[in-house]
Amino acid sequence: MTTRLLAALFALALPLPALAQNFNAAPPNAPDQRPAFAGQTRAPVIDDDTALRSTVIASGLRNPWGMDQLPDGRWLVTERIGRLRLITPEGKVSTVRGLPEVDDRRQGGLLDVAVAPDFAQTRRVWWSYAEPRGSGLNGTSVATGVLSDDEAQMQDVQVIFRQQPAWNSTAHFGSRLVFDRQGALFVTTGDRSLPEPRALAQDVTTHLGKVLRISPAGGAASGNPSIPGAQPEIWSLGHRNLQAATLDPDGALWTVEHGPRGGDELNRPEAGKNYGWPVITYGEDYSGGPIGAGLTSKPGLEQPLYYWDPVIAPSGMVFYDGALFPDWQGSLLIGALAGQALVRLELDGRTVTGEARYLQGQGRVRDVDVASDGAVMLLTDARNGSLIRLVPQ
Repeated sequence: MTTRLLAALFALALPLPALAQNFNAAPPNAPDQRPAFAGQTRAPVIDDDTALRSTVIASGLRNPWGMDQLPDGRWLVTERIGRLRLITPEGKVSTVRGLPEVDDRRQGGLLDVAVAPDFAQTRRVWWSYAEPRGSGLNGTSVATGVLSDDEAQMQDVQVIFRQQPAWNSTAHFGSRLVFDRQGALFVTTGDRSLPEPRALAQDVTTHLGKVLRISPAGGAASGNPSIPGAQPEIWSLGHRNLQAATLDPDGALWTVEHGPRGGDELNRPEAGKNYGWPVITYGEDYSGGPIGAGLTSKPGLEQPLYYWDPVIAPSGMVFYDGALFPDWQGSLLIGALAGQALVRLELDGRTVTGEARYLQGQGRVRDVDVASDGAVMLLTDARNGSLIRLVPQ
């Protein structure tokens, strides 16, 4: 199906084929590795013939990265070039100015956005971004501000978190923002990709390759684990590049992180625990060689609940809770960049029992959310990216 034809189908809100069932046929990149337990990878393909009606709400977005819905149904959407957009359900797009400068080289730029739970009263918003730190250095930072009454400007902007150390790298910034039920803000980070900072995912004196938990006003949140010598913001460690995070219905954090060649991981990070990167992984290096000693398990290091090999390149995730897709209730929806799909996982507690993929080959899905009416919302990562609304046909 050509790009022009797909664009025409999206624009006309025509039904699209939903599901292809051959994704488990691809051979793994690391064929000699073995899962630690049954069902840890390649779950049975879900037999789901749901036809989806896909409507482009807004197009022409420049590499959109993150989104969050305002109480009135409009969406705040980030573009990596440093632009924050306000998009109505009818597709009207405006720009919110006043954000700090970003480093938008390669994977950097303006990243995630999170609306205050009490936005209707406070008009407060948080966002993460790759912040230039001088001399080619940069790092993941989080800022907050108040949306002006005319919605044209962020006011009272303050940077509340700066990942340390800064690094001269243009990759693996993380980063998703998720409020927990206690009002703290989870911030996910990356290992900055290069061999030297990669090792710092195991170093608790740094913020690299970690899940962090901070106060919305800045500083470590109360109730964080006590790890000797650690940065006080650290919740969990040993992560590679976390670009997907959400809360489950019980309020627990779930994440998905990018592996190298193979080894994308689904985790439910718990306080103070070590998730292994780069000591253990179900992936291999881009050269085809092993990561470190080539281990997939080691005492004291946590196993992923699920992993992919080959990768889907995960970005954005949400538990489905809505009325439009009753068969999807409680499923985990994940965006796939390399996989170019919407991935759905069915769960039994912490066990993945089935996997489905929708809209395969129809664009890199950067973020996934559920609208207040139960529609599934997608952001496609492209220079001409889109905000797309999915409902059943």
